Amino acid sequence: MRSVRSIFLSDIHLGSRACQAERLLGFLRHHEAENIFLVGDIIDFWAMARRGVFWSRAQNTVVQKILKRARHGVNVVLVPGNHDEALREYCGASFGDIRVANEYVHTAADGRRYLLLHGDEFDVVTKYHRWLALAGDTAYALVVRLNVLLSWARRSLGIPGYWSLSGYAKRKVKSAVSFIFDFEESVLRNVRGRGVDGVICGHIHAAAVRSVDGLAYINCGDWVDSCTAIVEHQDGRMELVHWNHAAELAAAALAAATGPVPMTPRAVATPLPLPEREAA
Repeated sequence: MRSVRSIFLSDIHLGSRACQAERLLGFLRHHEAENIFLVGDIIDFWAMARRGVFWSRAQNTVVQKILKRARHGVNVVLVPGNHDEALREYCGASFGDIRVANEYVHTAADGRRYLLLHGDEFDVVTKYHRWLALAGDTAYALVVRLNVLLSWARRSLGIPGYWSLSGYAKRKVKSAVSFIFDFEESVLRNVRGRGVDGVICGHIHAAAVRSVDGLAYINCGDWVDSCTAIVEHQDGRMELVHWNHAAELAAAALAAATGPVPMTPRAVATPLPLPEREAA
């Protein structure tokens, strides 16, 4: 196992067909941590209400694995998002050693303080035009299902690698790029002045680790399309992990070759360092 201090996950969408629970299990099997932060849209109540419940064995195992780690002393905090907003009624409560909070401030090993929130409150469409958000959710679900068919076709034809239709659309559609930029700007504008060094969020399914005018913007991404997570190392360094098929194969090969020793980070991720923190 690769030992890290903290794991940050968002937009898993358990209960929907889009959830890539098998890949998330692979990531969890190769990473242990003192803290696990679930940054919203962990359970997709929207999908279950509108398209029926889809709860696979792998999704059930994900829940069991997180609950087991919480029972064994791992600090697990759940920050609800818009797809699991029903859980916001229970902020301040604990379920199976998992704490529920509307937002949470995490102090990293290097002393940096990060505000954890899902981010839907900074999305004008989700906040003020719920019907449009629901329509967009339906369209996104269709694209994801097409993506599954494309992945099957590529495997059948022997084409290596993973190609994402939804990811391609995000990169190419100008309005989507503009939305992501506006979202990031809104989050940073509202977090600035709250006495923290950065923000860790989710919601828009666009993973990122960057610094903007001295404030860290970190987005966990998702486990529907990109399969990304943020990990905090023992020295407080934040890293974006892309858990794709190649990364999983590299992790398995390294484990088989070397036995139970910590994994080389380069095998599964590209580190993205943040600027040095100014002295107090």
